[in-house]
Amino acid sequence: MVHFDAPDPDYPLPPLNEIPDDDADKPKEAYKLTTTTTLNGFPAIIFGTATFSRIYNEADHISGVTPLRAARLALRYGMNVFDTSPFYGDSEIILGNALQALEPEFPRDSYTLARITKVGRYPTGFDYTPEAIESSIARSLRRLHTNYLDVVYLHDVEFVADEKLPRRGGNHVGALREERERYGLNEDQEGETYTDKDHKILSAVKKLFELRDDRGVIKRVGISGFPLPTLLRLAILIQKHLGKPVDLVMSYCHLTLQNSTLEQFKSAFGPRAGVKQVITASPIAMALLRPSPLQAHPAPLEIREAAKRAAQLSEEWDASGTGLPDLALQYTFARAREIGVPVAVGLSTLEEVHASVKAWHEVDAEGLATKEEWVARVKSVQDLFRDVQMLDYSWATP
Repeated sequence: MVHFDAPDPDYPLPPLNEIPDDDADKPKEAYKLTTTTTLNGFPAIIFGTATFSRIYNEADHISGVTPLRAARLALRYGMNVFDTSPFYGDSEIILGNALQALEPEFPRDSYTLARITKVGRYPTGFDYTPEAIESSIARSLRRLHTNYLDVVYLHDVEFVADEKLPRRGGNHVGALREERERYGLNEDQEGETYTDKDHKILSAVKKLFELRDDRGVIKRVGISGFPLPTLLRLAILIQKHLGKPVDLVMSYCHLTLQNSTLEQFKSAFGPRAGVKQVITASPIAMALLRPSPLQAHPAPLEIREAAKRAAQLSEEWDASGTGLPDLALQYTFARAREIGVPVAVGLSTLEEVHASVKAWHEVDAEGLATKEEWVARVKSVQDLFRDVQMLDYSWATP
C-alpha cells in the first residue's frame, strides 16, 4: 500500500551562491543542443533521473549538490527534459528541489516539456487504481514544485496488463509479421481484451486522460515498459476502447548494440495506434554494456558473457574502460537520430553530462557513424552477440 500523504524526506540545499559554479559547470559552446531530433519539442537527450536515488548512487551523492549541478549543466546545454518516477526512491523530491532552486536562471515558463514523471509503480508495488493515480499526481505536483506535469507515463505496464507473449524471451520482430496472431496484433484482434488485467490498464489511462483533458494538470499521457509487442498491443487497445491515443510510448534497452528492434517497431506505433512520439531509454542496456555490469542483470548468461567479451575487446581501442559504454551511447544516438527518437540517458555527474552531449555532437555534427573504423567496431561487438544467437534478443521482463 502506498501512503501518498506521508511526509517526504527533507533534502535541503545551500543558497545558490554557495554552490560551486566552476569551469566544469559551464557547457562547451560547440556541444550545445541547438536542434531537436523530433517534431514535438524534445531535445536529442532526455535527462534520466533514476540516478537521483539510492538505486544507483550513495546517500551522500543524492543529498549533496551534485544533482543540482548536473541538472544546471544539462539545462545550459539545452537538455531541458527530465524523466523521473515515484518508483525511483526520492528522485522526484531531489529533482524538484533542484529545478526550484534554478528558477532564477531557468524560469519554469522559459522551457517546455521539462518534467516527466510516471504513475502506477512504487517502491512498495503497483497500484493502477484511479484513486491512487489521482493521489500520485497530486504528490508529484507537490514534489516537483509545479502546477502541471508535461508528461505522465503509466509505468511498466507489462507487469499489470496481459503481456500476450508466446514466449517471454526472444526476438519479437515476428509480432509485426508472421506471428501477429500469437501476439494479439492481427487487425481482427485490435481492441480485444484478454483478461481483467487489460481493463486495469484502460481504467488507469482513462483517469490520466481525464487529468489531461478536463483538468489540465497533465499535458501529455504515455505508457512505458519493456516488451515492444505488449506496448504496441496496449496502445492499439487504448485507442480502440477509449477513442483517443496515448501521446507517447517509451521502451528501454531496445535501441542498443545488443538489441535494436525498436527500429522495426517504431513505424507501427503511429499508423496502428495513433502514437505521436516514441522514446527510447537505457542505451547502455541497464549497465549490460559496461565493464562491470549489474550482478543481477536479467539478461541470459549467453548475453552477459558476450557483453563481457565485448568489454575486453573494447580495450583494444580504449584502455581506460570506457570504450564499450562510449560506443554503446554513440550507437544509440546514431540510430535514434536516423529514426527520430529522443534518448533518455541516466546521468549522475557533471562528467556524464559533458560526455553525453559530446557523444551526440560526434554523431550529429561530425558524422561519426559514417567513419569506417567506428562502423568496424560496432560490427565487431554485434558479432559477439550474433555468434551466440543473441543479437536482437529481448530478455524476459525482470
